[in-house]
Amino acid sequence: MKKDLKELTFDELKELIESIGEKTFRAKQIYPFIFKGIDSIDEIGNIPKTLKEKLKEISYISSSKIFQKFESKIDSTKKYLIELDDKNIVETVLMEYRHGLSICISSQVGCRMGCKFCASTIDGLVRNLLPGEMIGQILAVQKDIGKRISNIVIMGSGEPFDNYDNFVKFLKVVHEEEGLNVGYRHITVSTCGIVPKIYDFADLNLPVNLAISLHETNQAKREELMPVGKAYSIKEIIDSAKYYTKKTKRRITFEYSLIKGVNDSRKDAEDLSNLLKGMLCHVNLIPVNNIKERDFKKPDMKSSQEFNSILKNKNIESTIRREMGKDINGACGQLRQSAVK
Repeated sequence: MKKDLKELTFDELKELIESIGEKTFRAKQIYPFIFKGIDSIDEIGNIPKTLKEKLKEISYISSSKIFQKFESKIDSTKKYLIELDDKNIVETVLMEYRHGLSICISSQVGCRMGCKFCASTIDGLVRNLLPGEMIGQILAVQKDIGKRISNIVIMGSGEPFDNYDNFVKFLKVVHEEEGLNVGYRHITVSTCGIVPKIYDFADLNLPVNLAISLHETNQAKREELMPVGKAYSIKEIIDSAKYYTKKTKRRITFEYSLIKGVNDSRKDAEDLSNLLKGMLCHVNLIPVNNIKERDFKKPDMKSSQEFNSILKNKNIESTIRREMGKDINGACGQLRQSAVK
């Protein structure tokens, strides 16, 4: 089976080169070209044609083409639909902050987690993304804007810990000094709370930022919002989060979507404060996007600010997420869903 060059570490490429009777120095020539966003082995410079032909017999470069691009007129946010080799489409978002460019990539085509407030999961899971396809989203956007992206967020469509092996391999490749060379501390991964994988990931002891989608402090209500809650309780999630911070010394982010009349009351804020008391954590409050397939509504700004104030008064670090690209998309996954239909 042919290997996608985009999903090889530098050492793996050297092994591949050796396996076809070539000197390993060729890997140092080839590797940087792969991560410039080239579309074929023929585009690799500085190597003879005979080597290119050998590589074609055992490897390929997966395609990640921009199917559609949306640019905000309000801020600098750009949202992309990326088409893969099999014509599946994933959603990718580029955001500009004071600290640099940040990209939000997808880890699956669709999602099977079933969270009620998320558009990505409405049609279920189509398939997992391979490491090269996750890398491909970054390369396609970098090629489009002509700039290096220094921060990566795995918060697009899909649950990364439901695609754990491919996700971990992606991290290793994206960190390679000879390639994209993105530091682990500049990478954030979001999970809805697949507890065994949180422990596994903690044991890797990578200084990656972990965000956990919590959204509720009441077990029964969380199970209603997030079916994954039936498998892993809130207590189990908190225990695994504490383990992660102990192993990695990294602060956990808890994502909390504010839904009008569902989880945005004073009592909800107080319960959340009590749950997280004493933890090395930050709460990211996200006024929920309106989704036409659901009847959830976004609370007004005053209500969101009051919720935030209660947390701060209880010594819980929190912020209300800044809404970006408001004019070009509602909820995560809606662009892809509309394009597929």
